[in-house]
Amino acid sequence: MHNVESFRDLQREATEWRRYLHENPELDYRLQNTARFVTEKLASFGINHIETGIAETGIVALIQGQGGDGPTIGLRADMDALPIVEASNKPWSSKIPGNMHACGHDGHTAMLLGAAKRLSATRNFKGSVALIFQPAEEPEFPSGGFRMVQEGIMDRFGISQVFGMHICPGIDIGKFGICPGPIGGSQDDFDIVVKGKGGHAAEPNRTIDPVVIAAQIILGLQTLVSRRTDPLESLVISVTKLNAAQAYNIIPDHVEISGTVRTLLPGLRDFAEREIFAAAQGIARGFGADVEFKYLRSVPPTINHPEETKLAVAAAQDLVGSASVNDAVKVSLGAEDFAYMLEARPGAYILLGNGPTAECHNPAFDFNDEALSYGIGYWVKLVETALAV
Repeated sequence: MHNVESFRDLQREATEWRRYLHENPELDYRLQNTARFVTEKLASFGINHIETGIAETGIVALIQGQGGDGPTIGLRADMDALPIVEASNKPWSSKIPGNMHACGHDGHTAMLLGAAKRLSATRNFKGSVALIFQPAEEPEFPSGGFRMVQEGIMDRFGISQVFGMHICPGIDIGKFGICPGPIGGSQDDFDIVVKGKGGHAAEPNRTIDPVVIAAQIILGLQTLVSRRTDPLESLVISVTKLNAAQAYNIIPDHVEISGTVRTLLPGLRDFAEREIFAAAQGIARGFGADVEFKYLRSVPPTINHPEETKLAVAAAQDLVGSASVNDAVKVSLGAEDFAYMLEARPGAYILLGNGPTAECHNPAFDFNDEALSYGIGYWVKLVETALAV
């Protein structure tokens, strides 16, 4: 059934909401204006059960269907922006210097609000829908998704299944991408302090040079991927920060190395934590130095459940046709804290096309408003599919 046109009226209204949110981006948990805006809109739709202050500024609102008793499914949208100076040059660019919606969360929020308006008016489903507006998707641990789960939203609102959606540059407008199983990678971060013996750069023989040792460690870590793991399994170890002396003529006492680990397999997180430390310590001690090591477990892999993926595919196909739904989309190692909700309940995470735009987290990125009607339509179709009367 190709009826995305029935959501065009909501697209015009959602465009206004989206651009207002884009002009007024807020970071992490500090979403007081955003949360107030969302709460006021939900109340204006006639939704009576709205709970705020979850994970500081998160919101969960319940809509009861008219089709009788049934389960409750959760639909999640993230609301926070990023600390980036915007360079999109759009009329609705950020009014808050240094903050911008560079990952489409303004659009995610607007689409779920649009679906809330339609679902509260029609209620053509059984059971209930829990609308989850989440803060702090972007920050590292503990993120908003983790905190909302820890604060018990799944049990508190009786959520049996949970679904997420994210805009995706490079996928055409009106098309969706999804796959069963892993669709996004985990994110862990590590810090290594190489502890040597500093001195004058003209007399390196009188030092234990942690800069040279750090260079050996960085190269050594690459073999953990190329020679220690199955080439058919996904593991990325990237060193992203290096901090040494601040002068030309000083060999420092220590050097700081930091980086990130991404994988699709929980077992490889254990491998990475164990072997990064072992490799760094072994190399350092071979030169007469030592290391301090910290490993932060952040976001787990985003893993779609098979039955919920089928529901998501069916809803998207009902909206745009099977040719516009790629149910074997290429997996990304980018992390997404919706993974915590998928650990707590079965569910599925789908990608929505944003067209040939700048990538997410790029200063030139902007959510494509033409995608709004497709996102709204998908949420409505999903509810009416999963909670069919």
